[in-house]
Amino acid sequence: MDDLYQRIVKDRRGFTWLAGKLPGFAGYMEMTSRRTADRLIRDHVAGQLKPLIARLASIETDMIRGGGIGYMSATKSAKTKFQTLIDRIATDAPGYSGFFAATRIGGDELENIYAFDEAMLRYVESIGAALDQLSKAVSSNDGISQAISNLDTLMQEANAAYDLREDILKGIA
Repeated sequence: MDDLYQRIVKDRRGFTWLAGKLPGFAGYMEMTSRRTADRLIRDHVAGQLKPLIARLASIETDMIRGGGIGYMSATKSAKTKFQTLIDRIATDAPGYSGFFAATRIGGDELENIYAFDEAMLRYVESIGAALDQLSKAVSSNDGISQAISNLDTLMQEANAAYDLREDILKGIA
């Protein structure tokens, strides 16, 4: 019995070989890995955005202290778009079609999805810069409306970019 055990253990070819022998299993594992990667990327992006929305709340507090309560409805629009983006990124179901789904994600679509993921990370940087601009405007009490408008436009664009990413995952784009 020990000889048989030793022979089996010695002759093992590994999980990769075994997975290659099961029809469709390698593709299933690849899809699972893609879903995990998608979740990790989106968790990272949402994690990067959360402190930024907290920073916006802090800037709003400074604005109110400086007598800028009249700007609150304008910041509310940007803040709502901002929170919507965070919520969508953080809570959407993992992307990439399931094993038996009608829509499959191929190499080209996957590269496009990665491009949109990269764009989301660039939006994190752009939003940080827009918040810097707003903070400076509040401190100097000059250009506040324009800074809020720029942030609002940026949030609208970031949400639209996320829509396009979802379209690729759904096979629409």
